Amino acid sequence: MTDYGLKNVDPEDIEELLGKVEKSFDIKFVGNELVHIDTFGGLCDHILNKIQLNHADDCTSQQAFYKLRDAISSTLQVDHKIISTDLLLADILPPQNRRLRVRKLEEALGFKLNILSPPAWVTWTLLFLLFGGLITLYFSWKIGLSGIVFSIAGFWLAGKVGNELDLQIVEQLAEKMTRENYLKSRRNSKTFNRKETEKLLTDWFAEELGLEKEELTREAKLV
Repeated sequence: MTDYGLKNVDPEDIEELLGKVEKSFDIKFVGNELVHIDTFGGLCDHILNKIQLNHADDCTSQQAFYKLRDAISSTLQVDHKIISTDLLLADILPPQNRRLRVRKLEEALGFKLNILSPPAWVTWTLLFLLFGGLITLYFSWKIGLSGIVFSIAGFWLAGKVGNELDLQIVEQLAEKMTRENYLKSRRNSKTFNRKETEKLLTDWFAEELGLEKEELTREAKLV
């Protein structure tokens, strides 16, 4: 059996992802409670046991789609019948008023969607400026610091006005909702699907940490 591990993954990336897990499942990791966990399976078991809710066999991603469909229909005046999983988001969120329409959707759903970003060329330009500023610090701290401050301010502003969709179809958005706002996406937020949640965690960790799902066996070492 291949001994997979996450030793090449940045611990800060794992910590950031665990923060998202806390938000999605309304739990809180306190102090050093995760220190003794050394496998991915152990981490999943700990998270599942920490979610103090009743088990239900229903499908959350399906419920997330229904909630999203209702929100789209009621807030964006889109015919309920044409809202399918493969409906293009660009068709219901046109560029000219995209941010306003996304904000209306978020208000109807009760949580942020985080599906808009600046154009790729803006992001790369700001990254180039940031790295340039860091390098320039060794030669002129004033110029280097100015470049760093300008790039950070640029990232903040780009995040506020970004208008590019990160996803393509409604199904992808429903899946994102299921991951990042699991309980709020369910019909009954006082229940959760235990088996579904473990699969969701595997998919989420693989995607966020740039891993193959085959690497995330229950025996995969975290350190």
